[in-house]
Amino acid sequence: MKFKYYPDTDSLYIDLSSKPSVESREVSEGVVLDYDSEGNLVGIDIDNASKKVELNELILSKLPIKTQTISA
Repeated sequence: MKFKYYPDTDSLYIDLSSKPSVESREVSEGVVLDYDSEGNLVGIDIDNASKKVELNELILSKLPIKTQTISA
């Protein structure tokens, strides 16, 4: 899973899978869910992210993580 924030557009993309997206659905204003060819959720795109989510804190709890990369 990867979180990518784009400050120039104030958008956040949460990449849930390495599979490509073939379908997108806007579920609320500025929130788009991306699905693969099998209908599995592979990504979440959030426009105006700083107004919709708390970007200043990320808490991971009890995840079976093999790799941890942090950059600012």
